[in-house]
Amino acid sequence: MDASNRRIAHLDMDAFYASVELLRYPELRGQPMVVGGRRADQPGTAADGTRQFARLRDYRGRGVITTSTYEARALGVSSGMGLMKASRLAPDAILLPADFAAYRHYSGLFKAAVMTIAPQIEDRGIDEIYIDLTESPLDSLTLATRIKQAVRDATQLSCSIGITPNKLLSKICSDLEKPDGITILGMDDLPIRIWPMPVRKINGIGPKAAEKLAALGITTIGQLAAADSVFLQMHFGRSFGAWLHAAAHGIDDSPVVTHAEPKSISRETTFERDLHPRGDRLTLGEIFSDLCVRVAADLKNSGYVGRTIGIKLRFDDFQTVTRDVTLPAAVSDPAAIRRAAGGCLKRVPLARKLRLLGVRVSALQPADAWQTEEESPQQELALHGDDPA
Repeated sequence: MDASNRRIAHLDMDAFYASVELLRYPELRGQPMVVGGRRADQPGTAADGTRQFARLRDYRGRGVITTSTYEARALGVSSGMGLMKASRLAPDAILLPADFAAYRHYSGLFKAAVMTIAPQIEDRGIDEIYIDLTESPLDSLTLATRIKQAVRDATQLSCSIGITPNKLLSKICSDLEKPDGITILGMDDLPIRIWPMPVRKINGIGPKAAEKLAALGITTIGQLAAADSVFLQMHFGRSFGAWLHAAAHGIDDSPVVTHAEPKSISRETTFERDLHPRGDRLTLGEIFSDLCVRVAADLKNSGYVGRTIGIKLRFDDFQTVTRDVTLPAAVSDPAAIRRAAGGCLKRVPLARKLRLLGVRVSALQPADAWQTEEESPQQELALHGDDPA
């Protein structure tokens, strides 16, 4: 089949963790609120029976934001940001600890609801999926509307959906009309809807690559599409340069993988600025802990545990280094993942600035039973802060 005839959807739950918390605390709707504190940040009860919530201004520690409401995002607060930094931007924002058991529950509900309408699903984590709609006789708008309603009926939560001929474009489009949006584009729409956008909107172009492109006079996806492929390969290497050229033209033939067993589960982040392992130790430690928490949540949501824990580092000169360790027994809890990943970090000379940090779990096997730790992941991770990151 011609790739342009495919219909691939990317469904992204809207501010997922925060939205789940708003189901529990509806009085917080419309207020800036972030998720990411410790168990001690659980709401209390006043003498009159009303709930009392912790505020960002009162937070002390090394935690990071897992997610936030759109009201908090309007104040400059974003996922992965240190809570202490966020407290300076939005001191009055409500602070709630993460409840990954609840998030996994609602994740399962929304995915089961989607499968009743469109069963060809690729699970991409706790809050997003790709869906192959190519064979459905229904038009894209009808499908998207039905899927969104099914998700809302099952969870009381909203999602945003992008539908295009491939995964790369759909990932971009699911973010265009957030929250609660639908975006449907064909290849003919690229010049008007996609090319005027900044290059950073392409998943896979981080701040360092965007900065290098800007130095070459390329700031929009359209300018990237107009650049010569050989020119890009000269500056970015053969593989990445060719990918940049293809991505700018909306070319992505990767399939929606529905039945393959995952070989690994990973999370990584590219920093807004290069971070130094010593000068930015606290910030890197927060990000590192958050990545471990997210990988653990993805493992448990997917029903896997893993024996091999690895890290990925990309330095400011684009050199990429990986290290891993195989444990005696498979794990899925964030503290165990962080301990093993921290050991891997100690095997890497950390003298240069970093632009990317990632954590990976492989050698996966189905989990026999869910663990039921009472301590929050952030509380556990606070006990293990002596590694280089």
